Amino acid sequence: MLKSLSSAEEYANKWLNIIQKKKVQIDEAKWIIDESKSNFAEHFNRGWLDYRKSVTEAGDWAAVEWTGKGAIFEDVLGRKYIDFLGGYGMMDLGWVHPDVVAAVSAQLERSPMPSQELIDPLRGVLARLMAEITPGDLKYSFFAASGTESIEGAIKLAKMYTHKNGFIAGIKAFHGKTMGSLSMMGKSDYRLPVGTLYGGPVYHVPFGDADAVEHQLEICQKVGIDIAAVLFEPIQGEAGAIVPPDDFWPRIREVTRHYGVLLIADEVQTGLGRTGKLWGVNHWNVVPDILSVAKSLGGGVMPVSAFCANEEIWQVMMSPNPFIHTTTTGGGALACSAAIAAIHVTLRDRLWEQAAAKGDYVMKHLKTFETNYPQIIKAVTGKGLLIGMHFQNPEIGYKVASGLFKRGVLVAGTLTSAQTIRIEPPLVIGYEELDEGLNRLADSLDEISKTFA
Repeated sequence: MLKSLSSAEEYANKWLNIIQKKKVQIDEAKWIIDESKSNFAEHFNRGWLDYRKSVTEAGDWAAVEWTGKGAIFEDVLGRKYIDFLGGYGMMDLGWVHPDVVAAVSAQLERSPMPSQELIDPLRGVLARLMAEITPGDLKYSFFAASGTESIEGAIKLAKMYTHKNGFIAGIKAFHGKTMGSLSMMGKSDYRLPVGTLYGGPVYHVPFGDADAVEHQLEICQKVGIDIAAVLFEPIQGEAGAIVPPDDFWPRIREVTRHYGVLLIADEVQTGLGRTGKLWGVNHWNVVPDILSVAKSLGGGVMPVSAFCANEEIWQVMMSPNPFIHTTTTGGGALACSAAIAAIHVTLRDRLWEQAAAKGDYVMKHLKTFETNYPQIIKAVTGKGLLIGMHFQNPEIGYKVASGLFKRGVLVAGTLTSAQTIRIEPPLVIGYEELDEGLNRLADSLDEISKTFA
């Protein structure tokens, strides 16, 4: 490809004109599809196309997303889909929530990004709101853009406060893919290709096994290995909505205090109502020392994340160097306006209560499917609207996910965990949409079951 600045200018202008359009003509839509596939293959990641249902299962014309509202989105050709994926937890408020869009639009007209030298008011507003809605005595927050950044910040904060280097995390845990958070991950698929990761010792124990956590802390104390923190998701998301035993979180809170170790809750996916409580740890009335949140914090409109801690721990962020942890673009005015609006909608509409009720409704139907299709479904797990369907093998899981996509329902089945798919719709989804999605799931399961006859 010959590089040309004039060609780049012309191409950018063409796409800016497309961005301004609410709808496009059929020929233009097909050009967008072809162009998008070519751009992904030649300039982004060709492998993504091989594992996207939107390409492999969409027929002659790939599904290129275009717009949406609530729990329904449509592609550039106007084909409609029920969103049972919710952006892996990002779309708690659904697609294009008007309150969030209005807040961001108003801020965009006034001041999109801060000077980094004056006081930007919305950063302070969001920090106060986080202090008011997070568990216990958590009081201070730092804002970035992504979940992995929030975990990196939590790791760094734990190390600075404790002056220790070791961590304990869970097998099958997912905490992000930058180097520090990747070190905490409990999946070889992402760790092995990278090689040497975080320099401090990281010990992985079975998720939900409080005895294993206590035993590892005891060993580390006896052999003189200092542990800064224990890090877990309240409910493992990427692993398939795995809920720990009810004594797990209270016990690890107790043993971390006994050994003088911090407890970090990764609420990137579980936070802000997803599991039927405002925070995942609220199911067990546990207050962590540090909490990370992202995904739904931006209301599905802007990328924003945070890590939060109590005042004592936060002292190392303020003195002697208050600029020990910074980011130029994280926590900008647009991101903060989106988060403020998202928090307001979540509290006003008590979305965690909606998630609990709708989750119970969906779970009841899925348990019936589990009984009726034992040759297909191994188990159903989860809380609220973070639900995992575990199949007998990865091939079945892929067939279910692809069957649903062909029927206009999007769920999450991935390259490394096709044996499990997550049902994770927006918390604002209506019961009619849930019923229609469940009906299409029943059709897909019935079709697959015939292959076992």
